[in-house]
Amino acid sequence: MPEQCPALPATVLAFDFGLARIGSAVGNTFTATVQPLKILSARTNAEKWPAVTRLIEEWQPDALVVGVPLKTDGSRQEMTLRAERFARQLEGRYRLPVYRVDERYSSVEVEHGREKIDDMSAAVILQQWFGENGLV
Repeated sequence: MPEQCPALPATVLAFDFGLARIGSAVGNTFTATVQPLKILSARTNAEKWPAVTRLIEEWQPDALVVGVPLKTDGSRQEMTLRAERFARQLEGRYRLPVYRVDERYSSVEVEHGREKIDDMSAAVILQQWFGENGLV
């Protein structure tokens, strides 16, 4: 896992990994602004990777951030392992630095006014990463 955030300014894509959907958000380290992007269908690798590739080609990010879900006590769970695997696959496929963020409470911070909140959760994850790196 990379230790330092990329040189400023940088475009960063964030992902809220799920088995059926992956939320995405984009941000800029110079302005520390974040916006939700899309909810990607992720039921199969045939759906997941082309959609992720399109986002990376469109936004040309300098780094990626992946939310890693932990239990409330900080211990690992099945989705922790899956999200970490997704992060490793991103590193291998796109040769970009991939940062992990503890996303235990990201969904709680998102208003539940709509059924699918994965893109908003990705935005919260990215904003949290900005905060952890002193960018806000």
